[in-house]
Amino acid sequence: MTLQLADLTARMLEAARRAGAEAADAVAVDGTALSIDVREGRLEQAERSEGIDIGLRVLIGRRQAVVSSSDARDATIETMAQRAVAMAREAPEDPHAGLADPSQLAHDTDSSRLEMYDPAPEPDPAALEEDARRAEAAARGIDGVTQVQGASAGYGRRRIHLAASNGFSGGYARSDRAISCVAVSGTGTGMERDWDGDSRIFQSELRSPEEIGRLAGARAAARQNPRRPRTGKYPVLFDERISSSLIGHLLSAMNGAAIARGSSWLLGRKGDLVLPEPLSLIEEPHRPRASGSRLFDGEGLPTATRMLVEEGVLTGWVLDLATARKLGLESTANAARGTTSPPSPAVTNVRLTEGSATRDDLIAQMGTGLLVTSLIGSTINPNTGDYSRGASGFWVEKGEIMHPVNECTIAGNLRDMLRSLVPANDARQHLSRIVPSLLVDGMTLAGD
Repeated sequence: MTLQLADLTARMLEAARRAGAEAADAVAVDGTALSIDVREGRLEQAERSEGIDIGLRVLIGRRQAVVSSSDARDATIETMAQRAVAMAREAPEDPHAGLADPSQLAHDTDSSRLEMYDPAPEPDPAALEEDARRAEAAARGIDGVTQVQGASAGYGRRRIHLAASNGFSGGYARSDRAISCVAVSGTGTGMERDWDGDSRIFQSELRSPEEIGRLAGARAAARQNPRRPRTGKYPVLFDERISSSLIGHLLSAMNGAAIARGSSWLLGRKGDLVLPEPLSLIEEPHRPRASGSRLFDGEGLPTATRMLVEEGVLTGWVLDLATARKLGLESTANAARGTTSPPSPAVTNVRLTEGSATRDDLIAQMGTGLLVTSLIGSTINPNTGDYSRGASGFWVEKGEIMHPVNECTIAGNLRDMLRSLVPANDARQHLSRIVPSLLVDGMTLAGD
């Protein structure tokens, strides 16, 4: 399959050359996705999709255009190339557009050591249905659970190949296997829901359906009879399930596209403290069995482990070639590429320094405050870092969880929030973003 995709991208590049492109790159993606949903012990939905997507970017001078299709026939590819060249000739000039210099390209493209693809056979739909049934049954067995909104199991695999007229050609395969369950407690207007799920590259590492169902049920049952918290300023503990969203806001502000637009609250802060001094944020693109791993980026540049934040200090930006050129810098090999648009900057896997305290230790340390387990909505000002989100979770008094809460808003400024982080030691190591529970001091809660 990889050789077929390599041949396909080569055909696209040759078609672009014949159509008059001065330079081009091509992406081909094929894959299979299978999902099974179960409700009330019965099969609710079964979906399977198979297909191929191709994308071609052509450049004429500093003008570029992108076209895509799900038809890989020769005639379609010829038409794509002709249309792309015609579009590029009419496109506005972008002084920063262009392929990588051949000297910049990755030479190590054998991604097998990253273990991103499980060679085990594709699971039978009946096996996926059985997993979903088992998860649902386990959730129903928890006291307080009144219904299970749904249980799902799925499998996916895809293969990607990138080639360019500068001589780059490389591809890789990915797979994933997942189970999830959503449970509900209470009735009528008093219903509360929660969930659990797991997704792994290797099927053998997936947690059992029973464990997932039981945890979804226990979480839903624990949310019964919530109250609104008191309005005021309190410490907030972001549970590990949602703590990576805070780091996600930091990564968004570090994105070279935002920096080049001047629309980031981190603008001008390279070399400043953005996290507490003991904490580092590391990008790990070569971590085995992680969903974001890759040896080369979407422009064919070699990736490498690097410090995004080193002992609290912001080291730089997340850049692809175009944003690097705009800023007068070098690409950090963070280009991501789909079939429908040009490359743009994006991180791979990241890891935040963990602390020595457990989540329970941080609950005891916070005294009175809020443990957040779910976030809804979002009002984030990218220019100022002002942060406001709807939240639910559990109220903490004197270091102990007292009762569930909902219908509240937490607010602060990301500059202050991130500088006050206290991490726990409970991060799940298989995730692409390894981020533990995070305690933030002095956020504003709007409740009763």
